[in-house]
Amino acid sequence: MNTDVLIVGAGPTGLALACQLIRYGVDFVIIDKKETTTPYSKAIGVQARTLEIYEQIGLADKLLSLGTIANGAKLFSGGKLRGEIDFSDIGKGMTPFPGVLIVEQGKHEKLLYEYITSHGHDVMWNTELLSFEQNAEAVTATLTTQGSSVTITAKYLVACDGAKSPVRHALGLKFEGSTFERMFYVADVDIDWQYGSGGLFAFLMQSNLLVVFTMDNKQRYRIVGTFPEEFAKDEGDVLYDEIEKQIRADAEIEFDITTVHWFSTYKVHTRHVDKFSLGRCFLAGDSAHIHSPAGAQGMNTGIQDGYNLAWKLALVLNGAPDLTLLETYNEERLPNAETLTRTTDRFFGLVADPNTFASFIRIYIFPLVAKFFSRLSSVRRFVFPRISQIGINYRDSSLSKNKGSFKVRAGDRMPYFEIDGASVYDRMHEPKFHLLAFGGDGFAVVGGDLEDLLDASSYPLTTEIVKTFGTDKPFIILARPDNYIGMISNEVSLERVKKYLSRILNRH
Repeated sequence: MNTDVLIVGAGPTGLALACQLIRYGVDFVIIDKKETTTPYSKAIGVQARTLEIYEQIGLADKLLSLGTIANGAKLFSGGKLRGEIDFSDIGKGMTPFPGVLIVEQGKHEKLLYEYITSHGHDVMWNTELLSFEQNAEAVTATLTTQGSSVTITAKYLVACDGAKSPVRHALGLKFEGSTFERMFYVADVDIDWQYGSGGLFAFLMQSNLLVVFTMDNKQRYRIVGTFPEEFAKDEGDVLYDEIEKQIRADAEIEFDITTVHWFSTYKVHTRHVDKFSLGRCFLAGDSAHIHSPAGAQGMNTGIQDGYNLAWKLALVLNGAPDLTLLETYNEERLPNAETLTRTTDRFFGLVADPNTFASFIRIYIFPLVAKFFSRLSSVRRFVFPRISQIGINYRDSSLSKNKGSFKVRAGDRMPYFEIDGASVYDRMHEPKFHLLAFGGDGFAVVGGDLEDLLDASSYPLTTEIVKTFGTDKPFIILARPDNYIGMISNEVSLERVKKYLSRILNRH
């Protein structure tokens, strides 16, 4: 068998990458040793940036229909409700998808898998990677499937094979970090209580962690918590009764768990690779970075890994001769992984630090002031982009070029705004570069050798655009296929666009 890309692992990262490769018309083979998509809920938080990615291929509304938007938080301590936070409209005006979507990973994976099969592809289930080798031209992999051995030759391999990644081990890449020694538990249950559904319920304590997430509009919830430090059992030896006993001790409120759908225990590790690629092999998702579940970042980050890589693979496979374009995958995603592991650890420290002063603030002060501060627009503008991942940028990337002074810089995600009631993203669905002209005459026709690489659209300098970009003079933006700004310039010129594309694609 021969293919362009071999994807190892069909979890959310691998499946989402396959969807992107379909979008670019790239041939691929995707394998997984499981029998089919996961039946479990596992990762449940879907951030706005992921929905923006899915909106390009028509999956955002379908995924929204399968879950519920977290609309607020109730804060408990000492068995009493101490405060509430409303974030039903957080992110409004920053993205078409404000809020955090809660949806089971099993439903999420099934939707991605259905997209793949509806486009004439499939996953090779019950298939495991035995070994692989690479040279300057290709990667040759030996697989076992249904008891038979199969050899695949691919131009590139992408490992989406999880935290224990056999591919990463075979490549000899470092995966350094730390382990949080406390035991975590997770349980999906039906709860009968007086506090209703919607959003999350946080129980504030001196050292333990307990958070309950609404899974649907009925009685199903996800519970995440920690055992005390002195709890000494191994992960596989913990019984559900021990988990429920700990939940009741920490919550200190009345409730009835009527059904247990799934539960698990685990240790939290914080690690990332020293580089995201070696030769023709790339890593994405948990194979490249793992961290605490704080902020529902992990799965979404893996999906963004693939989103960043897919368009670069497509351009190189379609003839862009400069392989340094692929090196920007590591250049852009490694710093993000480093930042992510730091911030999730810090966030976890805020909610579970046993320090006497920190716990006093968390238990007694935070519930009193949280509602007020959460309403401040400045707080929302700071918090939401970081949690939703719309604030991730590649400003330091070699692909980011600025000419002129703007509030928005090259390397930023293309800001969201509406013109005549329509989202700017509606014109940015095609898998190519997007040339946006603001003010002036714009570009009625691109034509020539640029026609296959980009599309063009023009916008008036409305009050909103002037406020967003910080200029009332004509300017242009060249957005990359992943809707990050590659170039922003106050020189409205096709020649500048050609120069940029020639440089990154090594075309002369």
